[in-house]
Order: sequence, then structure tokens, then C-alpha cells
Amino acid sequence: MAFRFSTASSSFRTPFKQNRLLQICLLLFFILWVSTFIGTSNLSNWFTENTLTFLFLLGIITSYKKFKFSDLSYFIMFVYICLHVYGAKYTYAENPFGYWLKDTFHLARNHYDRIVHFSFGFLLAYPMREYFKNHFQWPNWVCWVLPCEITLSFSGAYEIIEWAVADVFFPSEGVAYLGTQGDIWDAQKDMSLAWLGSILIMLLTFLVRKLIKK
Repeated sequence: MAFRFSTASSSFRTPFKQNRLLQICLLLFFILWVSTFIGTSNLSNWFTENTLTFLFLLGIITSYKKFKFSDLSYFIMFVYICLHVYGAKYTYAENPFGYWLKDTFHLARNHYDRIVHFSFGFLLAYPMREYFKNHFQWPNWVCWVLPCEITLSFSGAYEIIEWAVADVFFPSEGVAYLGTQGDIWDAQKDMSLAWLGSILIMLLTFLVRKLIKK
């Protein structure tokens, strides 16, 4: 059978047993996930950071029979969650790739956390749009705008969760979990980057669709 790669607007969805792309992504993710657990420098932080990873995977797996995302959505969700668990391995503030960027481009801080926050909007707004469009069948303008609004809302909620973890529930892991690196505006910048990422991907998707139609 010929390989078919579906997008949000595609009418077909390949079942998991026949979807080699989804199987490979799932296998690669679990290999990466296990390697981050084995090689983590801070086990308590790993479990704290991966709480949302567990919930995210649980939601995707349990809802699979009711709603199947497109191959494109599954692939970009795979990329995002890989970025997240790789950050959790070392803590975001101590991430080696972030240090490489810092040394190479003479940056003032380790920016790996900012990359992941931007990716939250840039990589997950498209699957959100697909879900709203194909599952709820909401009007087009809602499907374009709502992912950006939800990204900003979720980013704000995540910053509140970070504060709760750092100050209320697990104060011993607070500094590592927050990764503010001395920036008092870290939370606001993280939220802004996620929101900007969602706006950019919605604009990019809109332009690509217009070009394809032409």
C-alpha cells in the first residue's frame, strides 16, 4: 500500500496498525523517554517535569478511538514532546544544548526553556485547530483564533502551576523546576513566546492553504 501522509484537511486517517509513521514516532519517543530517565541528573525534577507528559500521553491514547489526529499533527506533537522530555533530563536551566547556544552566540542565559515555550505555541496550535475543526466542526474563524487564545491561557495556567510547585508543594525542587535564571520577567516572557508561536503557525498555515488553493 502506498504511503499516505494526512493533514488536518485530509479526509482519510490511517489506522494505527498500518500507520508506520505513528509507530516509529511512538517507538522513538519511548526510547528517548527511557534514556532521559536513566541519564537524568535530577530524578525528582524528572518526575516533576514529566507529570504533564504522563497526562498528555494518557489523553492522546485514551481518546484515539474517538478522534484520530492527522499524521502531520501527530508528528509535530511528537517533536514537541521530545523537546520537553529532553529538557526534563537535565532541567531546563542546565540543558547542554542551551549551553551550546549560549556559548556559540554569546547569549546572556541558557535559552532552552524559551525554545520549548515558543514550541508549545508553534507546534501544538495546529493540532488544536484540527481538533476544533474536525471534531467539533466549529466555524473557521473560531478554529483560527481559539488555538491562540488557549495557548495564552494554558501558558498562564502553567506558570501558576510552576509557582505552586516551587513555593507550595515541592519547595526543594522549586529553583530547578522554575529555571528563571535570575530573570524577574521570566514567566511573562515564556507566556509571550508561546502566544507568539501560536500566532505565527496560524498565519503560516493560513498562507500555505491560500497558496495551495491557488
